[in-house]
Amino acid sequence: MGYRLWIIGLAATLLTGCYYSTDSARGSWAKGCDLSWLSEMEHDSVVFGNHQDCIEMLRAEGMNAVRLRVWVNHSTGWSNLPDMLTLAKRAAKAGQRIMVDIHYSDFFADPHRQDIPLAWRSYDYETMLEAVQEYTLFVLYALKEEGIEPEWVQIGNETPNGMLWPMGRVGEGRMAKGEREAWDRYAGLTAMGYKAAKEAFENITVIVHVDNAYEYRDWFWNAMKEHGGKWDMIGLSHYPMMSAWNGGKTWQQMNELAEENVKKLIAEFKTPVMICEIGTFANDPESEVVMADFVSRMERIDSCKGIFYWEPEVYGGWRPAEYIPLGWGSYDMGAFTEEGKPSETLKTLLQSKQ
Repeated sequence: MGYRLWIIGLAATLLTGCYYSTDSARGSWAKGCDLSWLSEMEHDSVVFGNHQDCIEMLRAEGMNAVRLRVWVNHSTGWSNLPDMLTLAKRAAKAGQRIMVDIHYSDFFADPHRQDIPLAWRSYDYETMLEAVQEYTLFVLYALKEEGIEPEWVQIGNETPNGMLWPMGRVGEGRMAKGEREAWDRYAGLTAMGYKAAKEAFENITVIVHVDNAYEYRDWFWNAMKEHGGKWDMIGLSHYPMMSAWNGGKTWQQMNELAEENVKKLIAEFKTPVMICEIGTFANDPESEVVMADFVSRMERIDSCKGIFYWEPEVYGGWRPAEYIPLGWGSYDMGAFTEEGKPSETLKTLLQSKQ
């Protein structure tokens, strides 16, 4: 699979310790941003503020954590391992805690698509387990080689229906024989990622991440536990203004349901929760109120560990290269002004829990 010899050689030569340390902040409230598109935006000559460094500008506003996705082999090269490492080094140098979001795919993985990387498509289940183990180690040891110790790692992205489809695809609590076998496979893949992450960094917090913070999916976490899946923290996404996705609920209802759900998950599964993604509409005058309401709700929950805004740096109609052949428009839930500066909505998050 191409990773094993590199990992063995690297593990034998790495020095102990890290060049960048955020140990004093570990476990505290995370005021984070997913900035995975940043290097591509800079490549496209997008300007932030008065030609400022975007990470430093966000740090000055209160950001203390950066989330970065990594794809196995995306065709454009963006969000592949070298790109992620470049951004991680910049973030770590700026004193940011790091969350690594491993998609185990060559493109976005989410509840509607969890495509096996092209290079892995001939693998049987045992070989796929090895691939998850080795790729997780490959990513995390690459960070270690740069002197970076991530605080969190996601084993998959938004995986309520499993990952690495069709092999690791699962359904909602249907426990016929075929579904039990599917859950065994998915939970096994997750457990292998967990094991590899702990091998690379003993103290890393391993997150399993699902969408729809407003839904109480106890069936998912019970099935994960029953079939041997492992996690240290529950990760959730929350897009409270997307009424088309949530049956027409208002943002007030969405925030209330999310608060209720987070409390129930913490109580039932004795697991802390992270809001790994949030987004509000950039040009909606209610966005700041929506964010303030949600942040205040999460701040009051002791075992809610923070919130990450997804790609807030997008503004001005910019879109990534992979969107163009797909005919997709630009992301409309960024949180920067037309002057390329953090909006008041984003500042509401970044200035929380001072």
